[in-house]
Amino acid sequence: MATIVQERSRITAKGQTTVPKAVRQALGVSYGGEIAFVVDEQGVSVRRVEADEADPVIGAFLGFLEQDMLRHPQNVVAFPVGLAERMTSLTEHAAMNPDEEIDGPVAL
Repeated sequence: MATIVQERSRITAKGQTTVPKAVRQALGVSYGGEIAFVVDEQGVSVRRVEADEADPVIGAFLGFLEQDMLRHPQNVVAFPVGLAERMTSLTEHAAMNPDEEIDGPVAL
């Protein structure tokens, strides 16, 4: 395969880098878009993450929680009423729409 574009990017002390504009354009991503780094027998590649792709880490974590609850049902208890009331009081005046799209990445 012939090289069409070759770009360089420096890694910071925190392990961060800037994805060069030509690479972002080739991937079809812009601000808020996601990319995936894939490591396999061929080496490392970068691809665009499609909006409807499920995060495999979240899926694995939810599976772990499910198995843990099945193995230890005695640890599954009702949400404390006092905590629910406190959360409600802290957020009662916050304007929010649960159906509104979230702009940008979300860290849980």
